[in-house]
Amino acid sequence: MKDFLKFTFATVIGIIIASVLLSIISIVSLASIAASSQTEVNIKENSVLKLKFNGTLTERSSDNPFTTLLSEDFTTQGLDDILASIKKAKESDKIKGIYIENDYLNASFASLEEIRNALSDFKKSGKFIISYADNYSQGLYYLSSIADKIILNPQGTVEWKGLASAPIFYKTLLEKLGIEMQIFKVGAYKSAVEPYTSTQMSQANEEQITSFLNSIWKKILGDVSMSRNIPINALNQYADQAIMLDSARRFVETKLVDTLLYKNEAEEYLRAELGLEAKESIPTLNVTDAIHISRNVPKDKSGNIIAVYYAHGDIDGATEDNINSQKTISDLKRLREDENVKAVVLRVNSPGGSAYGSEQIWHEVRLLKQQKPVIASMGDYAASGGYYISCAADSIIAQATTLTGSIGIFGIIPNLNGLADKIGVNFDIVKTNRFSDFAFPTRQMTDEEKNIMQMNINQGYRLFIQRCAEGRGMAPEAIEKVAEGRVWTGAEAQKLGLVDQIGGIDLAIATASSMAGIESYTILEYPEKKSFLASIMEDGIPQYLEAKIKEDAGYYYECLHFIRNIEKQGRVQARLPFYLRIQ
Repeated sequence: MKDFLKFTFATVIGIIIASVLLSIISIVSLASIAASSQTEVNIKENSVLKLKFNGTLTERSSDNPFTTLLSEDFTTQGLDDILASIKKAKESDKIKGIYIENDYLNASFASLEEIRNALSDFKKSGKFIISYADNYSQGLYYLSSIADKIILNPQGTVEWKGLASAPIFYKTLLEKLGIEMQIFKVGAYKSAVEPYTSTQMSQANEEQITSFLNSIWKKILGDVSMSRNIPINALNQYADQAIMLDSARRFVETKLVDTLLYKNEAEEYLRAELGLEAKESIPTLNVTDAIHISRNVPKDKSGNIIAVYYAHGDIDGATEDNINSQKTISDLKRLREDENVKAVVLRVNSPGGSAYGSEQIWHEVRLLKQQKPVIASMGDYAASGGYYISCAADSIIAQATTLTGSIGIFGIIPNLNGLADKIGVNFDIVKTNRFSDFAFPTRQMTDEEKNIMQMNINQGYRLFIQRCAEGRGMAPEAIEKVAEGRVWTGAEAQKLGLVDQIGGIDLAIATASSMAGIESYTILEYPEKKSFLASIMEDGIPQYLEAKIKEDAGYYYECLHFIRNIEKQGRVQARLPFYLRIQ
């Protein structure tokens, strides 16, 4: 027995020591990876920037080691890094061109438009862009159509079919579960609640979705027509003919692609473009390499700063990767009080969320505008609450395919009494006052309570209209005509006076410097990204798992995510009509 205890104790001690050593080695290894990722990149002559689109596109990149260590297939790419790498490639004399390798990219058209515009600007340097894909999704074909040479696998296809949106409706499911969604809203087009009250789109919602789909498709047609020199009517005919099911040779005949090559042959074509011998390796850089080119550039000697503040995600959403209204207010206050910050670009990529949180951020943006120019730069979405926090800016800039507007609010209070009956759960209540149990999910609301709630929603809507009118210098009546919760594309919104210019974040920065009256400045991004190790220690695994679920579930994750956020964001919300899935 004595020897058994001795060996058992020694084994336990050994396991503990081994675990500690492995932990230390892991931390040191991760720290080494972090340090190496920060090393400035030396570019070889005759290099090519390789843009490999595979995974999910986010507004900003994040340092997440688990992306690399736990899954080779999992990729999340930051729009900010992609744009920065293209700009660095344009400026470097050693980089001769860009090679795009397309696989799959979960991205909205506004982000694709921004990347495409950056590639168009890159071409002004006289350098080449070559694109290859086994199969082109419609979005990646739109992005790649700016290339000098579009290559398709001989057995591949181009998904050219037009746009469609198919919202999901839960009314029948909720009825079977015994759940009643008690709805309060203002605006015929404020259809965020329709999935819970109907089995199909309302006429108003179908009208607005048809309108913005046609607006986005018009932009895609125009850009592809110009780049590929194909008439717009021909492009529409190809979509109506289901050309995506035709042979690969058909895409060459219609000029949608230039040539058919296998992947290794495409690389040989690229090698010939660079003037390399058959066996010579192609010097390539990826996005991470490119953004570290000349990364230790000192601040501009003028001391002037243009701050780019990223506000992306749901307003007061339930997860870290969203807009926390209180933190956003605190951050903007610091920028307001920093004398070196001469102007602020508020980069908004949000479908909205809490009406209360939106109002608080709006107030801080207004205070900020009193001290220095504020330019709102809209990404994929800046709708409802996203538009609310943007409307106070001096100028609003959006992509033609940005989804914005949706000026309206709604409230949802679930009644779970039917579900409780089904599963044999009973409720009782004791209260001190008449409305002590107001909005309890255990019973249906009374008519009086419903009237009070609707009055509250009406009041919030009038405030939203007032904020937009003040910010845009328009009469409330004029805002009401384009409000009622209706969603517009950036191109449509510009015609209506809701947006000032069409363009991306570079135009927003240029506008900010012009309004501030400065020519020399340093661009700094906020909130500051978490360090590599901080990301690991604070939320590495939870963030990885959340992102992995989001990548695998895609659109359906967003729908469930909305339900999870109801309680966090409050009863009254300013939000885009459901999560729009455009394909």
